[in-house]
Amino acid sequence: MYQLEVHGLHHPCMRRPPLPARLTLSESPGLRYFSCFYLYVMQGVPAGFSLSALASYLADRGVDSAVIGSFIALAGLPWIFQFAWGPLIDRFQYSRMGHRKHWLVLAQLLAFMASLSLLFITDPTNQLSRLGVVFFFHSMFASVQDGSADAMIIDIVPAAQRGRANAFMRGGFLVGTAFGSAVLSVVLHRSGFACAAALQSAVLLLLTVLTFFIKLKPGDSLLPVADPHNSRLSRKQQPSLRTMFRGIAAGMFSPRSLGYFLIAALVYFCFSVFIRAYSFSLVRDYGWSGEGLSVLQGTWGTLLMLVVVLYGGRLSDRVGHRRLQQQVMLAVAVFLLAFCALHVYWTNRTFTTAGLIIWNFADPMFSVACFPVLMALCVRPVEGSQFTAYMALINLCDVLGSYVSGWVLHLTSPHQLGLLCGFVILLAWIILQRNPSLYKSGPLVTE
Repeated sequence: MYQLEVHGLHHPCMRRPPLPARLTLSESPGLRYFSCFYLYVMQGVPAGFSLSALASYLADRGVDSAVIGSFIALAGLPWIFQFAWGPLIDRFQYSRMGHRKHWLVLAQLLAFMASLSLLFITDPTNQLSRLGVVFFFHSMFASVQDGSADAMIIDIVPAAQRGRANAFMRGGFLVGTAFGSAVLSVVLHRSGFACAAALQSAVLLLLTVLTFFIKLKPGDSLLPVADPHNSRLSRKQQPSLRTMFRGIAAGMFSPRSLGYFLIAALVYFCFSVFIRAYSFSLVRDYGWSGEGLSVLQGTWGTLLMLVVVLYGGRLSDRVGHRRLQQQVMLAVAVFLLAFCALHVYWTNRTFTTAGLIIWNFADPMFSVACFPVLMALCVRPVEGSQFTAYMALINLCDVLGSYVSGWVLHLTSPHQLGLLCGFVILLAWIILQRNPSLYKSGPLVTE
């Protein structure tokens, strides 16, 4: 007999579920949280390598900020089109491996192969165009992986656990980013680009193998074999592409959903503009080394951030996503205004280090409160595709922020950009304070 849980208490006479049940996502909350974690580690490693380690490496070698911004934009461009993958993934989600799992495994294998092709680049500084193209294709496959993972998570994680699930997602991304920005940066500077690319590829391959052996439900197969007698969702029962796109449009362009998301997107755009400008300025104007900056961003500062984010997920479920999000927005706005007003102290290494570490709390803490709200705004039966579309647009904000900051730094200073971002986030906070209806969600269904 399965173990019963009543108001958080376990009946002492009940046995735990059998081992096969505990090793499937549908039966094991712990495995769900772990999967949320490591799937986003896979996304974070290349992100940390390209956006932090390589960006600092290029800045260290005198590459112009606009060129670096263009490289980051090219590497992030496929994430903009992530919304197109969601309907396709949901339309052909059926598999004996588990719904959408075949997409996940295939995308991870292709992303690994794209990472392996980095070994053909011998000098990233002089082969920047080729480097950008390789990361473009890697990002394309990684965006399919992300869309598949997002749809699986929103489908299989209960609403009461989504705050914690999002915390593990962001925490995994942070750990992956830390590995990519710190560990791969050290390897890049001391052993060369080829060693860093090989290590990244090895990590991606290891986690792809792990995905292959994790099941969504007890009856799932490890291989996508045909089973005409399968009683679950058949191909004919899956929604048409027309239904998918109509449902996504209805969900995203309702006044409530559109109003809330535009505010969230503006905040993410400001996050990207400031951190890209600030990081580049530390190397160009304040004498930081690219390796030193990447190691700081990816070591103990990230570990502290990971602890805070995991606690923030539980806190978000407990105190409410709206309350936590507004507190984070106000704190970030005040920090930016104060930190950038005191820019004369940026020459002090301790001051700038503390500012960088504090800033790294902003995006993860905002996300653990924002993402559950976005999930609640998604409509059935296209909730997976709609959430993937939201993630694609958030990624677009990050890409645009990187691109804009690279060019605007020719016209203004990083601290002025930071002040502007602080005022914009403060304005967004005021709008949310005066419009609490933007947070309301209901059982929206499209036919």
